[in-house]
Amino acid sequence: MIELIPGARLPERAFGPVTMTDIVRYQGASGDLNPIHHDDEFARAAGFPAAIGVGMLGAGWLAAYCTDHLGEKNVRRFRTRFSSVVYRGDRLTASAEVVRVFERNQEARAELSVRLRKDDGSVVIDGTAEFAV
Repeated sequence: MIELIPGARLPERAFGPVTMTDIVRYQGASGDLNPIHHDDEFARAAGFPAAIGVGMLGAGWLAAYCTDHLGEKNVRRFRTRFSSVVYRGDRLTASAEVVRVFERNQEARAELSVRLRKDDGSVVIDGTAEFAV
């Protein structure tokens, strides 16, 4: 178990390489069937070199990474910001750092800074998460 003190980091977790199957399975589950995510020709017409990953797929991986460590029932808040496009073949790494430990409504909580980045270091998603601890 990770000691939840400010500055503590969760062990990083790798995802990928991202495949078309990952993207299409997420699209089917979410109902987001925008062809920009699975049709290279459509994506090129929109100015991308190939179909782009679904942003919420990466956010889902980041959330799963956090809940694997802190538990689904303990999620109190999860906010993300998308900052880079993901393509098939990209490898992603999730990381999180404890920002603070505090109490709200008589419940101990930890606030985390969360991030998903590509192998080249570029940030795909960053955000914050709050968990009961």
